Amino acid sequence: MGNNNRRVDVDEISTWTKHNQRLCSNCRANCCTMPVEVKIPDLVRMGVITEFEEKEPIKKLAKKLKKDGVIEHLYFKEQIFMLVRFANKDCLYLDPTSRKCKIYKNRPDTCRDHPRIGSRPGFCAYERK
Repeated sequence: MGNNNRRVDVDEISTWTKHNQRLCSNCRANCCTMPVEVKIPDLVRMGVITEFEEKEPIKKLAKKLKKDGVIEHLYFKEQIFMLVRFANKDCLYLDPTSRKCKIYKNRPDTCRDHPRIGSRPGFCAYERK
C-alpha cells in the first residue's frame, strides 16, 4: 500500500497513498494537520455559532471566533474562515492522544469531502500510528 512504512510529507502529494477506508483506523491523521476551510453552515453544525448568530455581519463573527480561538483568518470576499491549528499544525479539534476528531459527527464539509476532493483526489497523507 505505497507509503505505509515511511514518513509522509503532507505538503508533498507525491508521497501520499491511494486512499482506502481501512487505512483510517490506524492512521496518524496527517490530513488533520492541513488547513481547514469552513463556511457559516459548517460553524453552525460544529456548534461554534448558533443559527441566530449566522445572520450577524461576517466580520463581527470573525472577530468573535478569533477571540474564542476557533479561527485564524477570514477570507472576506469568499466568506471562508480558516480554523486554528496548533504550533505542530494539528487541527484545533484533533485529540492529540487518540489522533481522532473530537467533533467527527459534526465536522466541516472540507473534512467530510476529504480525500474525494482536495489536493490529490483519491489519495491521502496516510502514515501508520
